[in-house]
Amino acid sequence: MTSQNPACERSAVSDELLFKTTEISEDAKRLGDDLEKRYFLPLAIESEAKSKNDSCFEDAEHEIEVLHDTAHTLLQSYQTVSALEDELRSRAHDTKRAVKRRRMKILNPPTNGAIDLEEERKDHFARGMNIYKLLLLLAVGSFAGVIVEMLWCYLTRGYLESRRGLVYGPFNLLYGAGAVLLTLTLYRFRNRGYAWSFIGGFTVGSLLEYVCSYFQELLLGSRSWDYSGMPFNINGRICLAYSVFWGVLGVLWIKDLYPRAAKLILRLPNGLGRGITIFLAVFLTFDAIVTGLALARWSARIDDKPASNIVTEFIDERFPDERMERIFANMEFSD
Repeated sequence: MTSQNPACERSAVSDELLFKTTEISEDAKRLGDDLEKRYFLPLAIESEAKSKNDSCFEDAEHEIEVLHDTAHTLLQSYQTVSALEDELRSRAHDTKRAVKRRRMKILNPPTNGAIDLEEERKDHFARGMNIYKLLLLLAVGSFAGVIVEMLWCYLTRGYLESRRGLVYGPFNLLYGAGAVLLTLTLYRFRNRGYAWSFIGGFTVGSLLEYVCSYFQELLLGSRSWDYSGMPFNINGRICLAYSVFWGVLGVLWIKDLYPRAAKLILRLPNGLGRGITIFLAVFLTFDAIVTGLALARWSARIDDKPASNIVTEFIDERFPDERMERIFANMEFSD
């Protein structure tokens, strides 16, 4: 009978690889002495010789090619082994943390390794990185981001203010898109060290903020945030402080929030889960289209452009300036 919880065993391959690399290190030292005799000294003499020795240069060129290929192979081997070392250290750290906090369920997210194992054992509709999981993460991220920012506003400013990005429901697709992009970018590093998650979050979050701000101003003539007063900003669209925040969020997301979300998704039955995912995707698509029309008309009304057809008249009636100002409390239109 096969054990359900196989014990960790020391890898003989690691010991063998260490032995071989020790030999390679010794060979590299001998190589320096060999090149000194075969090439360095003859080339020095050749530089003062009256006649040219073509064979010496040809042999040197061949040796250079061999050394280049060897260095490239060793570099690839180093990168592979270094990545494996980092992954093993990260998996061991995550598992130790999970065991230590076993009784603290709220503060103890499942490890990504445990999620991977459960997904392999189940024929689940949202297994791995498929479209169902990404759509669910989009919806969850859009909702959770609004709630978190509203609470943050209340704690820091003492009042609740809308942080919604859509006209129907407490959703903001910027947060959802951030959750999806962070997942797509960091998924391959989910079992690696924190540095990779931080760099990925820093880069993805900064690009997302800049692109969204740029196209919002280009298409609607408005901005939902402006970092011009903060140090190390780029066109007021991104700044160092918030980029670092995105880096920290990257670590928090892939090491804590994503495995929690994936664990909840695994509890959804296949039929019900597919139905919920399709409904949310259709609803958010409809919500985004209506939001785009409402924002376009809001911008047009500011420029004193009247409604020109039954659709724009309906939008003006359903989404007057007062309602839009409540929904998008921080949005400002440029001249």
